[in-house]
Amino acid sequence: MAASKLAVPKGLGAVEDAAAAKNKPRWGFVQFFFVLSVVLCVLLYAPRVFVLAPRGIDVVGFFTPNSSKGTSSSSSSGSSVLSSQSVGGTAGDDGGRLVLDNQVHSPCSSMRDHTICCDRSSVHTDVCFMAGDVRTGAASLSLLLFPPHDHHQHQAPPNGTSSTEEEERVRPYPRKWERLIMAKVPEVRLRVARPEEEAAAEHRCDVRHDAPLLVMSAGGYTGNLFHAFNDGFLPSWLTVQHLRRRVVLGVLSYNPWWAGTFSEIISGLSDYHVVDLVHDKRTHCFPGAIVGTRFHGVLVVDPARLRDNKTIVDFHQLLADAYETKPKAEQQVRSTSRPRLGIVSRKGTRVIENQAAVARLASSIGFDVDVLETATGLPLSAWYASVSACDALVGVHGADLTKFLFLRPGRASLTQIAPLGVSAIARDCFGGPAARMGVAYEQYEVGGEESSLARRYAADDVVVADPERAKREKGGWGLVARVYLGGQNVSLDLGRFGETLARLHAHALLQRRQESSRR
Repeated sequence: MAASKLAVPKGLGAVEDAAAAKNKPRWGFVQFFFVLSVVLCVLLYAPRVFVLAPRGIDVVGFFTPNSSKGTSSSSSSGSSVLSSQSVGGTAGDDGGRLVLDNQVHSPCSSMRDHTICCDRSSVHTDVCFMAGDVRTGAASLSLLLFPPHDHHQHQAPPNGTSSTEEEERVRPYPRKWERLIMAKVPEVRLRVARPEEEAAAEHRCDVRHDAPLLVMSAGGYTGNLFHAFNDGFLPSWLTVQHLRRRVVLGVLSYNPWWAGTFSEIISGLSDYHVVDLVHDKRTHCFPGAIVGTRFHGVLVVDPARLRDNKTIVDFHQLLADAYETKPKAEQQVRSTSRPRLGIVSRKGTRVIENQAAVARLASSIGFDVDVLETATGLPLSAWYASVSACDALVGVHGADLTKFLFLRPGRASLTQIAPLGVSAIARDCFGGPAARMGVAYEQYEVGGEESSLARRYAADDVVVADPERAKREKGGWGLVARVYLGGQNVSLDLGRFGETLARLHAHALLQRRQESSRR
């Protein structure tokens, strides 16, 4: 302390006894510096005590060395420690609580720590949340919640269970209404651990993570691009985007193709290495878990159902962050050329038989045409570069049109060619989602004379003349899959389709003028 350095010398008291009047002013001078040193000491240390204490400084042990707190981290990246936070369903950063459920009006939004809560209200998906010390049990594909010793397990809090007798079971894939495919999705078992299980060797942590777990599936229909996004990545993003990549993906039906094909998107969802829950036999420990994913509709993000009001445009931004490589200067050079039209070129079924003529027509109208061949094995990053460069995208209904998500919101346009019998399906799959993303949408309805079915059926046959009646009378979805989706090509009427192309060109020019005026 500074005051100890200003202590009065030993002989000073004797001198004052001999000549008190002479030395009295000197004693006052020393007192002044003593008081000054105390004031300086208070000014130096008081702000640290009173200002920093609420943020975690131990005031009682302020003048003692800080005790180091044990931290746990995943074997993957990440520096912020979440394992010391309480976990719950409340939105926002509520006093350091780790938010698991980001959905409004959810029965799990008020769940307490050290409980399990499941939301089974959706016809599409079940989602369960585990708040607290969660550990994997690879042998039985289970997750165990270990409450603290002082937790009253006999008291089941609202909207959650803490009973060791109850077990929840979830198949984490958002098509629970479709029994055939759901039977192929592994079932995950969730329960609260019994007190005696904590000491068991098989439940000791081999890998301790500092971020919560999301259990999702890479199975189901994921081999189809539309389903990979609609059933996989978009629902996963809906469920954990509020965690800002501070989440570990625990994947069922993991396979190298999935991990390689979608590596950039996976990295956009999580800063951590993926855990293969089926084949990784180690015990992984997490500060919380989410089992299953939210689903708002076909390629739908409903901002009214999310606490942070995200939209499909925010999901597009995830894709842009994952795949965007061109500098802005190069993108601005593009705007000085003719508008670019991308034609999605299918193989097998629903092929545009006069595609070359359509491309020539588009060029004559004023487009630079890019024929985008499918089934070529190109990585999604290459597809993103091509599609995001387009002012307009045209294609027959099919999974590859899912790449409309790569178009620029508020600027580009999408024209979907709907073959006979799939008009409503086409609009539901891509029409509504494109419009919600700010992409101008137009649907070109194929006439009977433009369909290859006209060569197989008579003109007055109900299959060609009245597809809706045919579906009611001749087999419903089976007819759609076999005939309208699996057995039909199109040859576009150039006169009628030319009008569509002209509208697309005019829209592209208008968007470019507006963008130029904003710069």
